[in-house]
Amino acid sequence: MQARHSDMPFKLDDKRMVIIKDLPILQCGECGEYLLENEVMVQVEGSLKTVDTAAELEIVRFAA
Repeated sequence: MQARHSDMPFKLDDKRMVIIKDLPILQCGECGEYLLENEVMVQVEGSLKTVDTAAELEIVRFAA
């Protein structure tokens, strides 16, 4: 697994999506599968709770 950064989409419901930019991930060099570490996912969940509920698409930068 290689440590990388990537932009990742998170679908909140049928009509709302958030893209988190520069998200730290661990990615397999062979198959491309990726993992989010627990600490990163906790921060993602916190970020998703603060997005504009009226926006259909929001793009936020990951803040470590």
